[in-house]
Amino acid sequence: MNEKNNPVIEVASVFLKLGTTAFGGPAAHIAMMHDEVVVKRKWLSDEEFLDLLGATNLIPGPNSTEMAIHLSYLRAGLPGLVLGGVSFIAPAMLIVGLLAWVYVEFGSMPQADWLLYGIKPVVMAVIASALLALGKKAVRGRIIAVIGILSLALAFLEWNPLLVLLLAGLAAMLIDNLPRLRDKSPAGLAAWLMPLGGMEILRAASRGFDLQTLFLTFLKIGSVLYGSGYVLLAFLRTDLVVNYGWLTNQQLVDAVAIGQVTPGPVFTTATFIGYILGGVPGALLATLGIFLPSFIFVALSNRVIPHIRRSPWVGAFLDGVNVAALGLMASVTWELGRTSLTDNLTVLIGLVSFGLLTRLKVNTTYLILGGALLGLAVYYLA
Repeated sequence: MNEKNNPVIEVASVFLKLGTTAFGGPAAHIAMMHDEVVVKRKWLSDEEFLDLLGATNLIPGPNSTEMAIHLSYLRAGLPGLVLGGVSFIAPAMLIVGLLAWVYVEFGSMPQADWLLYGIKPVVMAVIASALLALGKKAVRGRIIAVIGILSLALAFLEWNPLLVLLLAGLAAMLIDNLPRLRDKSPAGLAAWLMPLGGMEILRAASRGFDLQTLFLTFLKIGSVLYGSGYVLLAFLRTDLVVNYGWLTNQQLVDAVAIGQVTPGPVFTTATFIGYILGGVPGALLATLGIFLPSFIFVALSNRVIPHIRRSPWVGAFLDGVNVAALGLMASVTWELGRTSLTDNLTVLIGLVSFGLLTRLKVNTTYLILGGALLGLAVYYLA
């Protein structure tokens, strides 16, 4: 059957192709989606595409994956929502799963160590450049800048990332809307603050691994994580390294590096971590947990969320959340950089990569491949 006569098949075809070829991170993914569905296929206009892009920033989860789900839903309804999202995620999940198996089986080989030796500094440069680019958009005035700095300080103190995001959003919302509060009863303020009553700041002791906790951890992350996929690192480090003690900083950096050399969503880092912790069942449960909320949020919000940004309360809350997410990113970049930048050569690779990214806009895929080749060259020439 011709795909153009069947929107469900068309959606599956488009996003399976993108899921297999979309290297370069969320910005590159969204640019490729625009080319496929607006320029080539005329599914919607530029204005409608931008409305959906704005909508993805208002709900938790990975932006480019949610964009794929939104577009699939508009084109083919609920069947398209499911099939389009799965088609975009599945190729990366399979590739990352295969690389996780290789990592577990051969990760102790010297060649594998030196391969990651060259890739990790590039990954740190990619995260730092994303932090710089996002910071220019997120810091909208002195108040937001102060909230970002305080969020960074709380992240270094190892506060719960969700609590940091919530406090930052509430602070920005209340400060921005103080004139409105003067004309309102206290009841409205109390309603906004009630969620704080049930929030706990806990650091769990290191505990034994189990699949149920793995699934629930990634389900929680997928349900609350705002901002760039790189903010994922802050949540992963808090839960899996600090609280549960299931991963080391080194393993977390390795997982991020694998996520960078594969196409599709960065959140398939969950697949890698799930596999090294719990084999195939762990990989499947971690992937399901982190992506499931995105399907639900898109289905519930597709028709109404483009209008929510008009609220001065919600808009200010999101400004605070966005800048706090950058503070979390910065703290994790510092911690993981101490693991990845271990000598003069890795520092040099990181600095050169950062310069190439920010000045010459070199594709991240080429830089990562270059880092891998440098690592292998050092191994064989040493």
